[in-house]
Amino acid sequence: MPEPRYVVDTATGVLTPARQCPSPNCDPRPPDADIELLVLHGISLPPGEYGGSAIEDLFCNRLDAGAHPYFESICELEVSAHLLIDRSGRVTQFVPFTERAWHAGASRFRRQTVVNNFSIGIELEGTDTSPYSDAQYTALGAVASAVIEAYPGITARRVAAHSDVAPGRKTDPGPAFDWQRLYDELGHRKRA
Repeated sequence: MPEPRYVVDTATGVLTPARQCPSPNCDPRPPDADIELLVLHGISLPPGEYGGSAIEDLFCNRLDAGAHPYFESICELEVSAHLLIDRSGRVTQFVPFTERAWHAGASRFRRQTVVNNFSIGIELEGTDTSPYSDAQYTALGAVASAVIEAYPGITARRVAAHSDVAPGRKTDPGPAFDWQRLYDELGHRKRA
């Protein structure tokens, strides 16, 4: 099956052909905020388990607290990301890029605070210590290339880990994430 070519509509902030699943956990970006950072996250719900709808349910405020003991501690959170790339490489968009997703929390990138104002957040289904899948790297390379093309303020030097913008508070996507592989994907796409 050929890899999809992702395209960002900068007027609407929609990535096609990503699956759309709107989250209520977003709000307008400040009027003077330029999109100039890509933040990569790792998530699995319950921790260390893959598949199912728990991540989507969390981002859409419908996580069942009784479905797993861990969910009791997070079911009231109002969080989201712009995109989720699951283990199979499927891309789901929860928040248009024109809006502010609630993904980074208390954060700083270089001298700028409130990273959500000027960033796009991408969640990868995974853990800090388990390798991410080949399909995820392929999809991430394609998506990141489309985002960089649409928002020139984002460059390879402006792609950060959640742990970079929230050090001491967050550790994802963790040591299992292969940054060189992402850079290779981006470089390959740039030459193609």
